[in-house]
Amino acid sequence: MPQIRKAVVVLLSLLLASSCALGPDFERPEPAVPAAYKGDISGSQAITNLKWWQLYQDPVLQDLVRTALRNNQDLAAAAARIEEASAVLGFTRADLYPSLGAAGSISRNEFKNPARDPEERRGYSLSAVLSWEPDIWGKYRRASEAARAEMRASEYFYRAATLSLVARVANAYFLILDLDNRIAIASRTLQSRRKSTEIIQARFDKGYVSKLDLYQAQVEEQSAAVAVFSFTRQLKYAENALSILLGRLPGDIPRSQSLETRKLLPAVPTGMPSELLQRRPDVLAAEELLHAQMARIGVAQALRFPSISLSAAFGIETLAFSSLNLDRDQFWSIGGDLFGPVLSADRNVSRVEVEKARTKQLALAYESTVLNAFREVEDSIAAVNTFASEYEARAFQVEAGRNASILSRARYDAGETSYLEVLDTERSLFRDELAESEALRNRFNSLVQLYMVLGGGWEAESSSNADANSNVPAQTTN
Repeated sequence: MPQIRKAVVVLLSLLLASSCALGPDFERPEPAVPAAYKGDISGSQAITNLKWWQLYQDPVLQDLVRTALRNNQDLAAAAARIEEASAVLGFTRADLYPSLGAAGSISRNEFKNPARDPEERRGYSLSAVLSWEPDIWGKYRRASEAARAEMRASEYFYRAATLSLVARVANAYFLILDLDNRIAIASRTLQSRRKSTEIIQARFDKGYVSKLDLYQAQVEEQSAAVAVFSFTRQLKYAENALSILLGRLPGDIPRSQSLETRKLLPAVPTGMPSELLQRRPDVLAAEELLHAQMARIGVAQALRFPSISLSAAFGIETLAFSSLNLDRDQFWSIGGDLFGPVLSADRNVSRVEVEKARTKQLALAYESTVLNAFREVEDSIAAVNTFASEYEARAFQVEAGRNASILSRARYDAGETSYLEVLDTERSLFRDELAESEALRNRFNSLVQLYMVLGGGWEAESSSNADANSNVPAQTTN
């Protein structure tokens, strides 16, 4: 009884000692946050409060995004990394608890004695072994803390991948609509220039114009034809790229409405800058990686101190398996071992310094991620504002160009100017119409970019509203 009482006292002492953990406790960083964005856009509700399927009010685009969320290989790989991190946490956390194993052995020994014949002995044993290393210095708790933080970081990386995928699908779709529009512009210009060439050819045959006018008309006609071929090729490339994002072989992409008929949100409010640190998944992932690395300092510090390993075994052993007696051949044992660093003190101190240096690196990486996040938001706000104004200017430019082209053609037909003026105005009009289409696409893309850098759009739809993203893993709260 006294021995058992002492063992219980020692065990309770070890459990009480395990309540502390070496190393610094993680505190959430508090980087400097501006009171408001420099180019803030007025509005009552932040754009990130909208879900992506509410932002993209286009059934075809919504279906494309859902398909990508279900089938995209990169997103599926990000989900698999969450499963990996969860498994790592599982076996890391298992070190905190006792482990139970089984052991068995068969031995054969021969003893020689000059006075008698050699004697052979055999032994059999089977036992259950219970072992446990009390986490006196918090080594395993800090390791579990690091693994849990890394698992949360993998979840945030998945969110970032989801957000990026939604934006890339939308951008690719708008590019396809832009190229459709460019092909239409180039085709319309080609038909117009063919008619002009036919007119110039008839006038040349009658001797009204010089051959130079005919050659210039032919050059401009083929220039438009080249543009049609070029934009058609780019369209195939864009459709193939979007097909890969959708997780399928290259093929045709459906459309719903043209780029010009699409509607934009009347206002794009950004919300408070402080909200960005709670929404941006890359910022949250950087924070969790810093948390994990800080916990590893505690693991390294714990390795500088002795560790105790407790073990208990219960089983049976006999010299003759055929004469096994469960009542007589039982055995049990309880023991403990003490391990401690003796000659590796310098190495263990250096290990702590290594982890501290890595923590400093990740702290700086976190600060850099935050600064970059605010820069991206400011850039996107500027893009939304300026691309809207640029598109309006391009639209006015195209209207003026059309009027100039009509007037120039009339002047040429009346013999008041040379064909060079007609060519110059038509070239300018063609170039301006293509630039207008690109400016409109950039206006839509700037909205997509702002939505993404603000941290919106990573959520999957609920099954009651639409097909849920089957790749989305359940959120882990432990």
